[in-house]
Amino acid sequence: MIQPASIQVRFSDLDVLGHVNNNIYFSYFELARVHYFRELLGIDWDWRHHGIVLVKNEAEYLKSVLISHTPEVYVFTENIGNKSFTLGYELKVNGEVFVKGRSVQVCYNAETQQTIAVPDEMKSALMKLQIH
Repeated sequence: MIQPASIQVRFSDLDVLGHVNNNIYFSYFELARVHYFRELLGIDWDWRHHGIVLVKNEAEYLKSVLISHTPEVYVFTENIGNKSFTLGYELKVNGEVFVKGRSVQVCYNAETQQTIAVPDEMKSALMKLQIH
């Protein structure tokens, strides 16, 4: 099991109301994706030839995250298609869900600038994150 991505809330993440600004959560989700992919695929994965592009990002804000919080982001696989996959996110503070999210990624070869099928190794790794 992969440990969730631990996030340090920065002062610059806050809005005038003193809570994390709504657009910052997408950065938190990105940090979590990188954390999980590093654990699943290793640091030597060839992202240039077997990369991804983000095509959809969404969040549902349930409670405000404050600077005194230490959020953790859990990532799970919702769907794996031929060329794309959907990830789900739960940002928790002390075990309670504050924000839910979802993103769709399309596999992409940056050298040929074309979409590609989800690589078998990536598909196997993503299946480890599916909720049963």
